[in-house]
Amino acid sequence: MTLDEYRSTADRLLDPFVGFAARVGLTPNAVSVIAFAFAVVAGMAYVLADGAPLWYLVGAICVALNGALDLLDGALARRLGTASPAGDLLDHVLDRYADLVLVVGLALGVSRPTLGLAAVTGVLLTSYLGTQAQAVGLDRVYGGLLGRADRLALIGIVTGLAAFVRPEIVGLGPVAWLLVVFAVVGHLTAVQRLYHALGALTVNG
Repeated sequence: MTLDEYRSTADRLLDPFVGFAARVGLTPNAVSVIAFAFAVVAGMAYVLADGAPLWYLVGAICVALNGALDLLDGALARRLGTASPAGDLLDHVLDRYADLVLVVGLALGVSRPTLGLAAVTGVLLTSYLGTQAQAVGLDRVYGGLLGRADRLALIGIVTGLAAFVRPEIVGLGPVAWLLVVFAVVGHLTAVQRLYHALGALTVNG
């Protein structure tokens, strides 16, 4: 399972918005910063959501906008011919900070800091292994059980539903279970990407 495999399809769907962004003079870096701002708002909304569940809906909408803009910045850079290592670096740094803000916000909102720590390490290691493969001469790895697009989709869906219903299973609500998934499946995805990279390096070596 990984929505990252459908990046080319998403790029085609976003094409009208890419054209609009180019016409109004937005730069890819500006889009990256705006995307990060939506992640910050979502993280803050999730912290507030325990006492006022409708904040979860605000967070879900902001996560959807973050995900869409995260695709838009790269497509805009290709359209304008301004893709560069500096822009790629900025995009990835802001994505990692966005991941931190979202997962920490979710964890604080349900008072599960330990679970949040396990989840955020799984998320960050997944992303690290994806880019580290590129650092050692391979293609960047987007695959695995749970890529960034999958995480954003799950966060948006689960928190959108949590705004209205929050059933508990074994003492954990839907947001806490989402953190469990990120902790367990995130680390499994990191190991999966490591295995893929080591296999490719062995073949190439």
